[in-house]
Amino acid sequence: MKHFNLNDQPDELLMGQSALSNRFTSCPDQRCYDITYEGRALRIKEREKGIETLWFLFIQSDQLRLEWAGSSSEYPETTELLAAIEAAVVNYPHQQKISLQVPGGEIQTLFDSGVLIKNENNQLVVYVDAFWQQVGVWCSAKSAQVFPIHYVFSQGRSHPLRPPKPVGKVYQRYIPWLGRTLAFRVIDAETDLRRFNRWMNDPVVANFWQEEGDMSKHLDYLAAIEADPHVIGLIGCFDDEPFGYFEIYWAKEDRLSPYYDVNDFDRGWHVLIGESHMRGKPFVTAWLPSISHYLFLDDDRTQRLVIEPRIDNNKMIRNLEKCGYINIKEFDFPHKRAVLGMLSRERFFAEQRWVPRHVSPPQSVSMF
Repeated sequence: MKHFNLNDQPDELLMGQSALSNRFTSCPDQRCYDITYEGRALRIKEREKGIETLWFLFIQSDQLRLEWAGSSSEYPETTELLAAIEAAVVNYPHQQKISLQVPGGEIQTLFDSGVLIKNENNQLVVYVDAFWQQVGVWCSAKSAQVFPIHYVFSQGRSHPLRPPKPVGKVYQRYIPWLGRTLAFRVIDAETDLRRFNRWMNDPVVANFWQEEGDMSKHLDYLAAIEADPHVIGLIGCFDDEPFGYFEIYWAKEDRLSPYYDVNDFDRGWHVLIGESHMRGKPFVTAWLPSISHYLFLDDDRTQRLVIEPRIDNNKMIRNLEKCGYINIKEFDFPHKRAVLGMLSRERFFAEQRWVPRHVSPPQSVSMF
């Protein structure tokens, strides 16, 4: 294996097309690594044991390359390799693939999962769209066995039995243009009720949700969500600071299903941003692609996401379009006239819709 010293690398190196993120944390399979960019190198430190390794990330002949700088008699753990790859795709968000130079070892699972591919020249390649579909990099640990299909009836509709609801944190992702980590966790009525009540009574939120009321009303609201197997309530956080509420649902058994040709694993979502200082483009470009990403990761049988904003919610409709959602039609709910927006799995991953269209350094990022 070829090794570089910090002073003899090629000129076409790390910062040419990079998002210029200096440090962040990656937690594949719940093992956390602190990653630091030092000029032309990546330093990756396993948080629990304190073990630190060195990698090189650079552009060579228009190809992004990631190389292990350890000795040939050693090799990185699978989770460290995943963290190094995430570091590469975070700083070079529009690359289609990564050329990887790493010693063998216990990496067969990465071939089995599609993270690593050998090309026609027998070189290791990471296809970025495939990497972004790796559940364990961003989501809490899940069984390799997908929940089996068993049809049941509810409210007069046939649909697959849904898996048990998750608890705690379900997704986290470092956002380079904000320099913060975004996370979604399941709402907890005991600790989140007061905040949820305040958000619902905010005039901006109430204009679209129309769920103003006292805490007793909102406690009943959250109890109904908890009891409904097709809906999950999530709290969105930036660096553990809550900013908004997301309601995700299986569309087949939702009130939306009669209005379009619904599939068994379509998912939909609603959102309110409760903290006014976390509204606006820099934050939308983080949470909107991330909630879409989470829903595609949560079940790989989900091929489409749907959303039905009120027809006069022009800002939301524009943001959805910029994130890849297509306006299918206008239609009338009993309580509102809405637009049906839809995003396909193929488009989201093929067009790398998890990042804004033009990413610049964090201090001057151009949104969408």
